[in-house]
Amino acid sequence: MGAYWFHVYLLIFIVILWGLEKKFPKVVASAEESLLVLVISAIMVVSFGQVIARYGFNTGWSAALEFNTVCFSWLILLGMGYGIKTSLHLGVDIIVKAVPPPMTKALSLFAAACCMLYGLILLDSAWVALLGAPTRGGAIEYWLKMYKIGIGSEELHYPELIQDMFGIQSRVHRWLVLLVLPVGLALLVFRSLQAFVDIATGRRKLLISGHEAEDLVEESKHILKD
Repeated sequence: MGAYWFHVYLLIFIVILWGLEKKFPKVVASAEESLLVLVISAIMVVSFGQVIARYGFNTGWSAALEFNTVCFSWLILLGMGYGIKTSLHLGVDIIVKAVPPPMTKALSLFAAACCMLYGLILLDSAWVALLGAPTRGGAIEYWLKMYKIGIGSEELHYPELIQDMFGIQSRVHRWLVLLVLPVGLALLVFRSLQAFVDIATGRRKLLISGHEAEDLVEESKHILKD
């Protein structure tokens, strides 16, 4: 599978996601949230289980550290795009609030464009080489390399039932674990593009959420009065 076709697959994935969001926005939003909650829950359960197993029974799961590391990477890579989609990324908005509305819009558009550019460079930096910049590939190239090599993770293993059923190696393929890398960056680019369009058309004002403390104070006013 060449890099060209993987680009096509990612594009098809994004187009399908965009179509599903248009038709079933609440379902897609709920699915994204549920996936992130599932990842967080898995980290909590494994971490808690390790504490009990280690200090209560002097044992434990040897792959727990790698499992949690993988889950954290999934959480970060999936959370980047989700944070932009929902304006959950914290940021300093003192400048964008101090300038006139047209400048606020221009700065927000610039921020969204920078996020898109950042995601595209990390996803595949081959196009940057055309500008004369030294590059070492990107997420797609790295994932394809892992796919071709077919090496496994250090500690994560397939269940024996899966090994016997499909006749595969014992260790979980690293390309499977790292699939979130290109997918997460593709989602980052897609969400940044969505944000850029929403800001340009006036459906959204800022890319970030820089006033979380103010919102908490506002929500707590009635408690202080009581």
